[in-house]
Amino acid sequence: MVGTMPPDTDKRLLLEQLRIDPANREAGAGSGRARWVAAAVLIVLVLVAAGVGFLVLRGQRIEVEAATAAPPAAAAGPAAILQATGYVTARRQATVSAQITGALKEVLIEEGERVSAGQVLARLDDTAQRAALAQTDAQVQVAQALLVQYEAQLEQARRDLQRDQDLIDRHLVSQQALETAATQVRTLQAQVASQGKQVELTAAARKGAQVQLDYTTVRAPFSGVITAKAAQAGEIVSPISAGGGFTRTGVGTIVDMDSLEIEVDVNEAYINRVHASQPAEAVLDAYPDWTVPAHVIAIVPTADRSKATVKVRVGIDQKDARILPDMGVRVSFLEEVAKTKGPEESRPRGVLVPTGAIVERGGQSTVFVIDGDHARAVTVTAGQTHGDLRLVEGLASGSRVVRAPPADMSDGARVVVKTQ
Repeated sequence: MVGTMPPDTDKRLLLEQLRIDPANREAGAGSGRARWVAAAVLIVLVLVAAGVGFLVLRGQRIEVEAATAAPPAAAAGPAAILQATGYVTARRQATVSAQITGALKEVLIEEGERVSAGQVLARLDDTAQRAALAQTDAQVQVAQALLVQYEAQLEQARRDLQRDQDLIDRHLVSQQALETAATQVRTLQAQVASQGKQVELTAAARKGAQVQLDYTTVRAPFSGVITAKAAQAGEIVSPISAGGGFTRTGVGTIVDMDSLEIEVDVNEAYINRVHASQPAEAVLDAYPDWTVPAHVIAIVPTADRSKATVKVRVGIDQKDARILPDMGVRVSFLEEVAKTKGPEESRPRGVLVPTGAIVERGGQSTVFVIDGDHARAVTVTAGQTHGDLRLVEGLASGSRVVRAPPADMSDGARVVVKTQ
């Protein structure tokens, strides 16, 4: 057949087409190796980056505040039935001043100083008072000397009268001389009596001068703490001054810290929930984590028409130096526990934790317990609220919990506790 190639020729052509040029083969092999090397380097970089990221994420710690779960006391069992706000007040305080007008020579107090009853707080210039006292001393001495003189004259007149009476019987003196001697005795008796009153008068004047001198020394009327120093040495104080000009009305203010109590305003719509001797708890604005046991002293029997409130006096059961006058305070009035219940019956079950420590995770109340440098999620049963604390079951007493867990905190999260 014309145009038909032999079979051997076809095979050769096919082999030629399949044959790889050595130059092209070397170029292709080099390109493949480069691609494999680049891919390997990329894989190593990805693995290193993932490892570094894992280590970084693993080393991150969430900074948290810790709180300790504490068992409630037997007295903490009653729930709060009413809350009110008020202030710490002192039932016994005084602005101390001198009882006379004068210039201050010494002021011996400073704010915050504790003083005892009768302690000297200040002294006025007493030059005039000492001069007046010296004058009355001299008057007393003069009056007493005159009294001695009149008493001596009276004694002599009595002897003369007795002598005349003896002589009149023997007709050696006249009756007129006897009467004159008797009159002299009565006159001197009147003078002695009058001078005795004069001595009493001058003695009383001396006492008055001594009192005026004592007024120049200002003393503490009772034991307490100085909360204000109102005057300095050299200033004039006066109990009747209106405080204008350079005249002070007082030297300082003293407060009896043992007389501190709390006054709160209770809405008149809820005053029926409060009664005398009712247990209560007080939380100072300055110390929100500190609960102070208290009780109701009395309900002041009058209402404030403008605020529709009734004032209630609350006593502080535990005195403490941190409680200061005019501090803001919140009082929770508690329901009373039945007296038939024993201490264990009145003690609620569970432990107290901050209310903010309880969060929702998976529809359950959860508390994160600090275990070393990890936070473990513990499911709890929440109960009554006691101020800023809440009673929970399912948590061991003394456990350290996260006070306010962030929203993204999960079980096993690494944490670090903030230092106070």
